Amino acid sequence: MAEPFTIYKLTILYMLDKAGFPLSNTQLSNFFLEHDYTDYFRVQEVIGNLVDSDLILAESTHSNTQYTLTAAGKETLEFFKDKITDAITQDVIQFFEENKMELRQETSVIADYYKTTAQNYAVRCQVRSDNKSLIDLTLSVKTKEQAEAICNNWKKQHEEVYMQLLDQLLK
Repeated sequence: MAEPFTIYKLTILYMLDKAGFPLSNTQLSNFFLEHDYTDYFRVQEVIGNLVDSDLILAESTHSNTQYTLTAAGKETLEFFKDKITDAITQDVIQFFEENKMELRQETSVIADYYKTTAQNYAVRCQVRSDNKSLIDLTLSVKTKEQAEAICNNWKKQHEEVYMQLLDQLLK
């Protein structure tokens, strides 16, 4: 049997492959913690190692980091897939069956902000589905507090905002 660190790496690769969409740091960590496989710090070490090895790609916003499987990660997984136990495979499958819609929603609604050259803040709000953008809206605001409020509210109200925009623009 492979050493635990290797199993953790392969499990993350397997999860990203099976998901078919990016998974957040929190989602990956929660899987390991809920199943008592290891502690939070070990998960972070494993994720960092996978990123450093270019087996997964990290995309960060101000409040979240999402990971996707690279071609090298997929190749590595295919080569070492037999090292993942049936029990872990079943745990991953069950985790996705129980949480797939919630997981997808968490990673498809994105909001981030950055400071512009005019010393304002640009807030980018997105909803993605199957790696396609359904809406991509950038707003300019004066303060960091406004930018953070929009990011937080976008996560809660994106569906309402999207429907209101459609209603107004299709009149």
